[in-house]
Amino acid sequence: MSTMFEIIRRPIVTEKGLAGKETQRTLCLEVHPDATKSAIKQAVEKIFKVKVEGVRTANYPGKERRRGRYSGYRADWKKAYVKLKEGEKMVEYAAHV
Repeated sequence: MSTMFEIIRRPIVTEKGLAGKETQRTLCLEVHPDATKSAIKQAVEKIFKVKVEGVRTANYPGKERRRGRYSGYRADWKKAYVKLKEGEKMVEYAAHV
């Protein structure tokens, strides 16, 4: 992982993610599976130009998927919940795409 754009893959836009964004000042992002909390914090601060209070992460194993008699697994992935400091302006995802 050499750049911050490899660490942060995409925002996760779900009802739960948007509710946390509005009420708890928390961004929900899909990140690289090998990314550390400090690397995620630095990447968010550089890309979105905000101050980060804390980072929580969760690892998700890939699910088995079948197509008839053929089966395979989806890739494992990692989710990060990034809480912004008090007084920071909330990030709009569409402005940075």
